[in-house]
Amino acid sequence: MAARGDGKVARMRIAARFNGPPGSGNGGYSGGLIAAELPGADGGATVTLRKPPPLDTELAVAPTARGIAVYAGDLLIAEAEPAAPGAAMAGPVSATEAAAASARYAGLAGHPFPTCFGCGTDRAVGDGLRLFPGPVGDGRTAAVWTAPADVSAPMVWAALDCPGGWTIITDPARPYVLGRLTAAVHAVPAPGEHCVVMGEPVDIGERKGRVRTALWSAAGDLLARAEAVWIAVPPHG
Repeated sequence: MAARGDGKVARMRIAARFNGPPGSGNGGYSGGLIAAELPGADGGATVTLRKPPPLDTELAVAPTARGIAVYAGDLLIAEAEPAAPGAAMAGPVSATEAAAASARYAGLAGHPFPTCFGCGTDRAVGDGLRLFPGPVGDGRTAAVWTAPADVSAPMVWAALDCPGGWTIITDPARPYVLGRLTAAVHAVPAPGEHCVVMGEPVDIGERKGRVRTALWSAAGDLLARAEAVWIAVPPHG
């Protein structure tokens, strides 16, 4: 349900399957679900996560002057407003190069959140997205994503999430989490389609990093693009 123009509150829920860090929603997937509640976001949306999105919890979606706000009880979880990301990065590497990059994925040697829906190494095929974005030698990461049978726009948001983060995570013992994601989905890939997703660092600071991500179809068409802010957090566990 979208937030209603009469100011009344709508409801949403993030299923437990779509976790990022243990006990909270994958930032990209959560952002995509929230963006789906936002009127006038056909050209894209910015979702700012104020708190880790809780799982299997009824969340209230209320209209604001600029968009919507999402609450768990009285706790502000996220805010969203219509926005478009900037230009996508340069064109993708080939699917062969992206698959080879996945073998160099740093998360294979150590992962701060191995059950993450997007890039977790402990997720089974068909359960998580199993995106393993590895370096391609120019600062960018790349992976092949085979769209699942239940592919959706929020899953595309999830696919745009982790490949950007892994451009700035140099030490899994010092993880980052998504703080803000601005994304535009031009088209959702067909189930079973083999796509290439890439991440690119824009600006890396001591506690925050800005990145870009983009998703291309098997034919090389741009399907979606995003800009994000990632925030360093204390080591998990």
